Amino acid sequence: MRQKVQQLTVQQTLSQWQKQAQQQLAAISPTADIEARLCLCHVLNVSNSYLYSYPERELNSAELAQLTTLLNARLLGQPLAYLFGYWHFFDLQLEVAPSTLIPRPDTELLVEQALALPLPAQATVLDLGTGTGAIALALAHNKPQWQLTAVDYIAEAAALAERNRKKLQIKNCTVVQSNWFSALGSAKFDLIVSNPPYIDPQDPHLASLKYEPVTALTAEQQGLADISQIIRQAPQHLNANGWLYLEHGYNQADAVRLLLQQAGFTQVESKRDYGNNWRISGGCLPDD
Repeated sequence: MRQKVQQLTVQQTLSQWQKQAQQQLAAISPTADIEARLCLCHVLNVSNSYLYSYPERELNSAELAQLTTLLNARLLGQPLAYLFGYWHFFDLQLEVAPSTLIPRPDTELLVEQALALPLPAQATVLDLGTGTGAIALALAHNKPQWQLTAVDYIAEAAALAERNRKKLQIKNCTVVQSNWFSALGSAKFDLIVSNPPYIDPQDPHLASLKYEPVTALTAEQQGLADISQIIRQAPQHLNANGWLYLEHGYNQADAVRLLLQQAGFTQVESKRDYGNNWRISGGCLPDD
């Protein structure tokens, strides 16, 4: 177990604490500098620019105590998002909890793709496995004329998404507890998006995600079980010329495109994320 950081009794400035924390965090994070700044911003309730403007500002004993507790927990592997109780996604601040995945920057690509599609002005959009509500709420916020439906099978996740919807005062989104399409009846949409579980249960990378819910991460059939189910069932819930886009693993693009084509989708394509990995695939269901 990693040794805890000892709280220093001498006074420290913002820049001194940031440097010390960055050195400690470098052992577990490739973005140690960013995480150190985020900790300061969280405890002090300030913006990042404040840290640059007042680097010599001294921390008081209460602030140092909070920062020490926070840093110790992070060094034990706990994600900052869960420690803060919130995270940012597509310019929105979302409440997060261990019952849901932490929204990630790569998933913003799915939102960007959805916003770029040739959809009706008053499009109906479904977000499957919404978790915190990140994708649905980002789309609803950016397209107030659209009508979003966000579903999640886990009751705690659906409740969390609803809390985020209310806090953000987003009125064009409805949150429903549903096992994929099960509670939606015959409803149809112009677009379906999803960031479903897609990690193989045997994937060694799971060890680094031990604090996040495994049911939201893994799927059978080498991570493709839920993706396959969504693709099979989506045509029954899409309007003519409707679209389906899914997030998937870096090595699953070929398989997902094949599944889409077998289900009758056209204009099938995959796009790379900001790390240059294949991250989303989708296509259009043509009007027969």
